[in-house]
Amino acid sequence: MSDSLDSVGAITLFVEDPKRSKSFYAEVFGVRVIYEDENAVAFAFENTIVNLLVTPAARELVEPEAVAGREAGARFQLTIWVDDADAVCAQLGARGVALLNGPMNREWGMRTASFTDLDGHVWEVAQKLAETEVA
Repeated sequence: MSDSLDSVGAITLFVEDPKRSKSFYAEVFGVRVIYEDENAVAFAFENTIVNLLVTPAARELVEPEAVAGREAGARFQLTIWVDDADAVCAQLGARGVALLNGPMNREWGMRTASFTDLDGHVWEVAQKLAETEVA
């Protein structure tokens, strides 16, 4: 650890049902559980921990700020870098994941596609395009 603020170590997502979300994350991302209790389950991604925390426990974590429900709409997007967005989208489809959009070439040089987890958190897969492929 350091005093620098340039390295994200963990992201906590607020969920309605951690057990249901655990199944989704294990199946879709193929990541391993590194911690679990009655309120949370945490997964080890390559360089980041993603913690799924049940909404009532989340309230304690962020008070006096309110915890927004899924009906509030998307508030952020998490992106995973991939080598082949189309192949990853095919894998997601085989796992029963419906895409929100994509895959599509973006003017900023990425090929992207987005989907949501069971609690409405938006995830994106993004592939860097060669300069000749940019939209």
